[in-house]
Amino acid sequence: MPSKLSPNKPLLKIDLQYASPSIEAALNAVASATLIKKWVKSVIHCGGLLTLRFVNAAEGKKLNLAFGKKEYATNVLTFPYEYSKNTLVADIVFCLPVMLKEAKEQAKPLQDHLAHLVIHGCLHAQAYDHENKKDAERMEALEVKILKKLGFTNPYLAQ
Repeated sequence: MPSKLSPNKPLLKIDLQYASPSIEAALNAVASATLIKKWVKSVIHCGGLLTLRFVNAAEGKKLNLAFGKKEYATNVLTFPYEYSKNTLVADIVFCLPVMLKEAKEQAKPLQDHLAHLVIHGCLHAQAYDHENKKDAERMEALEVKILKKLGFTNPYLAQ
């Protein structure tokens, strides 16, 4: 019996993790696991393993202090371990309370903000950054293009 997997398309395993049942329930009210994986596949076109972990503020702060040397929780942290033309291995951590706060402050639907941060984190996993103006403009333009294809508005426009 022939395999359903195409030999030309590398397999990307996407693992979703939740720090608690309440975080999982809150996230599922905004976007299903299937939808989040669709967003990931819109930006990552190689095989590998990608773990998306959704955490509370305490875990977000602990990770940002340990790896970013900053004493606060941030919206997304990306930990790329391997990236090549054919393979990606990375962890991306999202702090749900920070995302909720930002969406409210920016008057954006939480699903829009979540989609943006998923795309943003996936680009970081593929070696994009925004450390200087040129790189930031390149990364933001790509985010806007991908989000538009997914039906979302430009996250950088003032609301």
